[in-house]
Amino acid sequence: MSKKLRSDTNVPVVGTVLAVQANFYQVQLQKRVPRANQSIEQLLCTRRSRLKKLGQQVMVGDQVVVEEPDWLGYRGAIATIFPRQSQLQRPPIANVNQILLMFALAEPKLEPQQLTRFLVTAESTNLPIILCFNKRDLTPYTTQRAWRDRMKQWGYDPILISLQTGVGLKALERPLKQRITVASGLSGVGKSSLINHFIPEIDLRVGRVSERWGQGRHTTRHVELFELSKGGFLADTPGFNQPSLDNILPAQLGRCFPEIRQRLSQSQCQFKDCKHINEPNCAVRGDWERYPYYLNLLAEVTEEHAKRQMMAATEDRTKRKSG
Repeated sequence: MSKKLRSDTNVPVVGTVLAVQANFYQVQLQKRVPRANQSIEQLLCTRRSRLKKLGQQVMVGDQVVVEEPDWLGYRGAIATIFPRQSQLQRPPIANVNQILLMFALAEPKLEPQQLTRFLVTAESTNLPIILCFNKRDLTPYTTQRAWRDRMKQWGYDPILISLQTGVGLKALERPLKQRITVASGLSGVGKSSLINHFIPEIDLRVGRVSERWGQGRHTTRHVELFELSKGGFLADTPGFNQPSLDNILPAQLGRCFPEIRQRLSQSQCQFKDCKHINEPNCAVRGDWERYPYYLNLLAEVTEEHAKRQMMAATEDRTKRKSG
């Protein structure tokens, strides 16, 4: 039996990297492989030294070729990484199709400025965004409707759900099919509980919101993909309270606001490099809710960009002196 099982070890298989820990990679096979009255779905893999020499890093979400699979030991070696359709650095994941940005209508309290920061960070990836509000069971209908109308003015059509009662989950399930989706948002809003709902056999640790601080405790420590029963993958990511805007340049910030994109589609500013602050004949500046948030974030990214430029100039001068 052992010889028969190992007779086709040289036949490569294709799969998706679900998780990366240390120097090992959990790979979900594209096709389940029947072996010894069982169906093998995953292999624990290492990376070929050739990939390491080429500087090719294996990421969660990568489509890979596994060579010399050991069906008895459930192991293999990643030999090839297919070209990536997309790549995120925070969290580190490849081939993402969309971002599920999850917040709660209550517990923790939904803050518009904090929500804007998450939305801007998500918009900077140029990936489609699914905006989801959990815990609708804790808020009256008038509050739900007010938030829905408010988000439409921002340029989003949110899905309101309750993981407690199950309301809205069917509407959320549809856009997740056959796609790789990253779930992001504050700790304690229900990301891990959502994955537990769609994949009951996976018992993720669920964090309870701290009553004292009104924030959730971090329960997810690394990025991992979970296969959905109806096709596609959902990635849980470590919760965080203040997403970084380091990768956004001042000139790019405006494109991260749907309201600004909508205004510029109807009328152009007088200057191509308009920052929408106090320039004459600006098509963006005006009385819309998130304009003050835009100005605050613009000041922040401008300051950070100036600091990076100063640091780069200092490093360049140091290199010239040492050379």
